[in-house]
Amino acid sequence: MLPLMLCAQQGIIRGRVLNKATNEPVPYATVVISGTTTGATTTEGGRFELKDLEPGLYNLEVRSLGYKTEHIYEVAVTNSRPAEVAVAISEEAERLQEIEVVATPFSKTDESPVSLRSIGPDEIRRSAGGNRDISKVIRSLPGAATAPSFRNDIIIRGGAPSENKYYLDGVEVPNINHFQTQGSSGGPVGLINVDFIKEVDFYSGAFPANRGGALSSIFEFRQREGRSDKWVFNGIVGATDFGLTAEGPVGDSASIIVSVRRSYLQLLFKALELPFLPVYNDYQLKYQWQPNRKNRFTLISLGGLDNFELNLEANETEEQRYQLNNLPISDQWNYTIGGKWEYFRKNGFYTVVLSRNMLNNAAVKWANNDSSQPQNLLLDYHSQEIENKLRLEDYRQLSSGLRFTWGLNYERAGYFADDYFKTVVQGQPITKDFTSELSLSKWGVFGQASQDLLQGQLVLSAGFRMDATDYSGEMNKMWQQFSPRVSAAYYFLPKWSLNFNAGRYYQLPSYVVMGYRSTEGGRLVNQQNGLKYLQADHLVTGLEWAPNNFMRLTMEGFYKWYKNYPYLLDLGVSLANLGADFGVVGQNPVTSGSKGRAYGLEFLLQQKLASTFYGTLAYTLVRSEFTGLNNDYKPSAWDYRHIISLTGGKRFKRNWELGTRFLLSGGPTFTPYDYEASLNRENWDRSGQGITDFSRLSEGRLKPFHQLDVRIDKKYFFPRWSLNLYFDVQNLYGYEVEFQQNIDVVRDAAGRPVADPQNPELYLGKLLRNTSGTTIPTLGIIVEL
Repeated sequence: MLPLMLCAQQGIIRGRVLNKATNEPVPYATVVISGTTTGATTTEGGRFELKDLEPGLYNLEVRSLGYKTEHIYEVAVTNSRPAEVAVAISEEAERLQEIEVVATPFSKTDESPVSLRSIGPDEIRRSAGGNRDISKVIRSLPGAATAPSFRNDIIIRGGAPSENKYYLDGVEVPNINHFQTQGSSGGPVGLINVDFIKEVDFYSGAFPANRGGALSSIFEFRQREGRSDKWVFNGIVGATDFGLTAEGPVGDSASIIVSVRRSYLQLLFKALELPFLPVYNDYQLKYQWQPNRKNRFTLISLGGLDNFELNLEANETEEQRYQLNNLPISDQWNYTIGGKWEYFRKNGFYTVVLSRNMLNNAAVKWANNDSSQPQNLLLDYHSQEIENKLRLEDYRQLSSGLRFTWGLNYERAGYFADDYFKTVVQGQPITKDFTSELSLSKWGVFGQASQDLLQGQLVLSAGFRMDATDYSGEMNKMWQQFSPRVSAAYYFLPKWSLNFNAGRYYQLPSYVVMGYRSTEGGRLVNQQNGLKYLQADHLVTGLEWAPNNFMRLTMEGFYKWYKNYPYLLDLGVSLANLGADFGVVGQNPVTSGSKGRAYGLEFLLQQKLASTFYGTLAYTLVRSEFTGLNNDYKPSAWDYRHIISLTGGKRFKRNWELGTRFLLSGGPTFTPYDYEASLNRENWDRSGQGITDFSRLSEGRLKPFHQLDVRIDKKYFFPRWSLNLYFDVQNLYGYEVEFQQNIDVVRDAAGRPVADPQNPELYLGKLLRNTSGTTIPTLGIIVEL
């Protein structure tokens, strides 16, 4: 019966073809399945429909006279629901004579002819080792470092995770991970549901002027619309969580898609007797209303609730007890909600974006996890960050072919912290206890213009933005944050292009850094220290060859000069040498006295799914170095040197698919511990871990890290529903990364630290092996109704 059921139904692709600049339908455009003669012509309303398709993935080509050809990759077709596609195509500049210019079908814009990659939804879903987590999938792209841990820190071209910005349908989202590090970024589990994703644009440079506040990368997540014909449901049981997605029409001109997820990771960790029990929950929503062709309103929201508890029963080994003595109990929640209104006119459109986001972060830690005595309190932290944002944009396209965007933005932000913690700085025990409240405004203006020359062979773009804030007199002068940029793409041969970008970018320091106050008097320490915007100057040049619609080869060289980077006065290091871990980063007095540089080469060979095979080979050579006050460059915490990623897959008959991913990365640097200062009795009672010896900054380096992931998918298509079973194995051969050994103390039978008989001011010490890496098999089930 099963083969008959699978063959009895056929799939449908339906959609609209629209003018990208005006949102007007494009009539009589041809929509063809690549490599076949199967196609359709759009109606006067721009609509098309392709019927009687076997379930699977299809690539589409959209052509219309006077428009650039658009390629849509990997449209998933099932029996249970039509695949809905909205295609926006751009008008082509007029040519006075016939000159062959074959531009790449891969993502490339006037503003960003280099350093731009796009990822489709099926590339995310099927990625071996990705477990439907966009942060893990990004590791396969050139420029992205493969951190040897279970965190999702996104490290791009030698820059810190805090230097990235994320946008969801044009609304800025501060973070895309659960259990985020405040003042930085990252976290072990992705927050975004990939079932919502239509496409992700990843900029590792050449940032457009309407996107500010990034030094290393920008991620533009575009979500698909909810179903317009009927309500459907999708359930998934994955490696760490289970979730439900629902979507459908709301009236005649609106649709909605919403999902909720909850983890069961804590149950698995408890069964494995791990000393920590993380629990996360999240939701995601998109509502879109288009009453007519001129107006479109989109509402998005995203939020997470995270709890981190200790499993005090898991204390059999030294490693378990070490973790129990150092990990705090934490609670964290966050949300973003934003609305975007677009008004389309004859030669362009207006965009208004209004949004609000909030983070609440709390953590507590007691010595020996004993809260019965007040003096045992080591950490009691509570903080909130709130931002309200408004952005206005105007895009115009003139008859001459000139395209330009201009706009402005305003933000009102608030920060609160009630902070008590005992720590050790430069070998001396210190207690910090302060409350901080900060309220500030931020504003900016931007503009960018682009033009085709030499009848399309040369594309030029130039732009600027200026930003300011009333945090201090040093930062409220917009002209001091003047940020110019220029790009060029020259198609010197068919299928070949030479690309270039140069730009200056600014980023505001984190609220943790700006809101740091002294225990005595409560003054804003870093405001008085002359804190400035972080600055990075980028220079990128690249060569691209696209022999056909499914393959491309690119080579890019980049250089980034950093200026005004925070220098931690109490520790004597740049913030770039501190790294990132769970908790909070930046609770220190700083100046803007550190400089840095990151430079290297990138190579990418990409084969899109043309028939049954797809693959990507990426190699990055990168150096990342920062200075102290003495201007000596030292490798930063993000200096991974060599990064290789090889991703590929093969689709077989009967809906079987095999995917693999191999990652190889050089080891990052580390700074050794000060053994004697760490074992000082007063220091150890406060910190419970090794104290870094910053006089030996970046003297150590971890061994290279490598990992092989494999995934097998099998899909079943039924008349009214479909089933996807997958088996994913992360780290197939169980490679184990060895980090710097942890310092611990020798304990007696009662668990108390033993004093050193040779020096009673110290405890007896020992070293514990510190490793990460295990084989993680996952059986996943996805049901679409």
